[in-house]
Amino acid sequence: MAEHEHVRVAVVGSGFGGLGAAVRLRREGITDFVVLERAGGVGGTWRDNSYPGCACDVPSHLYSFSFAPNPDWPRTFSGQEHIRAYLERVTDLFGLRPHIRFDSEVKRMTWDGAELRWVIETVSGTLTADLVVSATGPLSDPKIPEIPGLDTFPGTVFHSARWDHGHDLRGRRIAMVGTGASAIQIVPAIQPRAGRLVLFQRTPPWVMPRVDRAITGAERRLHRALPLSARLRRGLLWGVRELQVQAFTKHPEELGFVERLAKRNMARAIKDPALRAKLTPDYRIGCKRILLSSEYYPALARPNVDVVAGGLREVRGSTLVAADGTEAEADTIVFGTGFHVTDMPIAERVVGADGRTLAEAWKGGMEALRGASAAGFPNFMTVIGPNTGLGNSSMILMIESQLNYLADYVRQLDVLGGRAALDARPRAVRAWNDRVQQRMRRTVWNTGGCTSWYLDADGRNTTVWPGTTSEFRRATRRVDLAEYEVLRPSAAGAAGADPREATV
Repeated sequence: MAEHEHVRVAVVGSGFGGLGAAVRLRREGITDFVVLERAGGVGGTWRDNSYPGCACDVPSHLYSFSFAPNPDWPRTFSGQEHIRAYLERVTDLFGLRPHIRFDSEVKRMTWDGAELRWVIETVSGTLTADLVVSATGPLSDPKIPEIPGLDTFPGTVFHSARWDHGHDLRGRRIAMVGTGASAIQIVPAIQPRAGRLVLFQRTPPWVMPRVDRAITGAERRLHRALPLSARLRRGLLWGVRELQVQAFTKHPEELGFVERLAKRNMARAIKDPALRAKLTPDYRIGCKRILLSSEYYPALARPNVDVVAGGLREVRGSTLVAADGTEAEADTIVFGTGFHVTDMPIAERVVGADGRTLAEAWKGGMEALRGASAAGFPNFMTVIGPNTGLGNSSMILMIESQLNYLADYVRQLDVLGGRAALDARPRAVRAWNDRVQQRMRRTVWNTGGCTSWYLDADGRNTTVWPGTTSEFRRATRRVDLAEYEVLRPSAAGAAGADPREATV
């Protein structure tokens, strides 16, 4: 990377969000951009998460870009290797590789108010950009809890998102810590190889069957020959999930029927009443993400598996102690304990117009105008930003809506002409966030009686969108300039004054 190279747009990350942003920029006629990727390949979370059994819990035809349909998905719910291969194909199909700078982790991004540009320091050099699109995603930085004595453990320890493929699990005494979406896929995948598998369960999840099957050759031929058939399939999958949203956002009491189905699903595989009691949640279904698996409960019923109804509290050498005092011996610990979602590390590296980092600005909770723009961070947009997550549908739908917003953002800068930047007005951010939080009050995520990764340290839901994907698409169709301050270069800005004084 040339020292102090300048580009019009810098995209950070090459997962679905980053690659989608790159495609959209090219479709808008913009080729002066780079994609900064910290790793050596594209794929984001679908590159990093390569654990046994890793797959998507959203149907394949809905978990792909509308502008890059894949008629050849092999299964109704695709595995990690198929999704990563899809992203590689998207990269090549749209000619993105010349724009990608691999092994270029961002160390710091600082707003230069005099020049109206971002100064981006990476491990491979420094560059500047008029606009930054942060697409690092909330599921990119693994979180391992601080467990007393963990450093004394003599065996092998790793997180599900950093799977140690060189570690042979055959005959091992394995401790699986966590019961989230990754854990329920890992447990049945490794149970046959384990000598003993102990699941440390802090909170039991609600689990529904995963109705997965191979997509037949005839179906794939039909989708290739008649693309409309694939679009209809995608539309049906989308429509069903849109109809479900009201139960999650306005009428959580309607989810009782789903709870009964989930309990029947458990009862079919778990015959032991004591184990069934351990695995039965005490919160409303949907409060945490509903997990899909047809193998999880059968695996837990196997004789070489123990379920400990308590999280891991302490490690004493090779002895693991649960919150309820239960002890278990292990030589391998696998953490399926999620990611830094409401405290994304990238926020520590972004320095805005007033010298504060994004992490400092979000100290009281993440918030961004239409999930994209934080006040005090001009020409900085986040893909999969605050309150853009989903509890029941495909994130690709939300990403594409934010790409629409990005495209209009760039158009508005073109219309303004010359050197210009847009900074979200604090009152606009506040008004948007107040509306979102007002709608959040009735949702199952806030009223269901659980503590989930959707909530930040203060108990605020800064993660999920409390509406339909079509509502979000309408809300992000265009940029409303009244919600932004327009910044121009000025002598005052060059002297280090507040850039807002240069507003026109």
